[in-house]
Amino acid sequence: MLTEHGGPEVLSVTEIDDPEPGPEEVVVDVVATAVNRADVLQRMGYYPEPGPPRKHEVPGMELAGRVASVGSRVSAWSVGDPVMGIVSGGAYAERVAVHERQLVAVPDALPLADAGAVPEVYLTAWDALVVQGGLTAGRWALVHAGASGVGTAGIGIAKALGALVVTTVSGKKVEACRRLGADVVVDYTAGEDFVEAVRDATGGAGVDTVLDVVGGDYVDRNISAIRTGGSIVQVGVMGGGSTQVNVGALMPKRGRLIGTVLRARPIEEKVALTQRFGREVVPWFADGTLAPVIDSRFPLDDVGDAHRHMESNANVGKIALDVAPDR
Repeated sequence: MLTEHGGPEVLSVTEIDDPEPGPEEVVVDVVATAVNRADVLQRMGYYPEPGPPRKHEVPGMELAGRVASVGSRVSAWSVGDPVMGIVSGGAYAERVAVHERQLVAVPDALPLADAGAVPEVYLTAWDALVVQGGLTAGRWALVHAGASGVGTAGIGIAKALGALVVTTVSGKKVEACRRLGADVVVDYTAGEDFVEAVRDATGGAGVDTVLDVVGGDYVDRNISAIRTGGSIVQVGVMGGGSTQVNVGALMPKRGRLIGTVLRARPIEEKVALTQRFGREVVPWFADGTLAPVIDSRFPLDDVGDAHRHMESNANVGKIALDVAPDR
């Protein structure tokens, strides 16, 4: 819980009241969640949870656990069902109330402790690459920050689709991205240029879809990297939110530059996206095509250390947070 904003030391584990489900909500006994960049920004006071302030400020945007109780109009779930999903905040708590249609069933092949590292990054990457970016089998994707949570998810989803992937990464993480299936890995710390790498890989045509969490000067270079009719989907700005862009280079390519966030969307959009995700992506976790890439695990009591690890940028994949044992 947060009672003030600042460094990892402001995070504390405190007793608060259990939530009560609304008519269309379920209360979930949370087994696991994961640390996201948005949690770090919220802790620092830069990215508050959307909507009216809650009585208690608890970070956490994804969860996996078991249904503990259901509202009067809930029809999709029963007590004990294993579920996972996204929330706008609060997932570091042991119990969270969630709209029933913002949850999907956790397949038997996916342990609940690992499922907590799935919803946020896989929904984000799939929405950006496929729903908004139009990626399909045989096409090329450029996934920036390939070793990040969203990056590893993006590589996995693209390969599951049958697409080809160029990714950017720092030197010590190159082999990890190759093992995940990236076809071309660009080490930016070695001075390698992703625009040139894309040109070589695609025979000069360019990529169909860019998934970018970096922003900054990558935006203008992304325009050089897309093919005619290609899409750039901006889901983060770790490298800066303000930059110069050559719009004149975007126009003849008939390209699309799409800005998107998941957290602040209306519940109707989150429900629609979650339900489609359950139909189209969750089966890949059931049959082993996809599995979450988990860098490390921390118990809830060590949440400050988990945030420090995130801020060190040393992780490859997700930083899981174990909230409670599976009941």
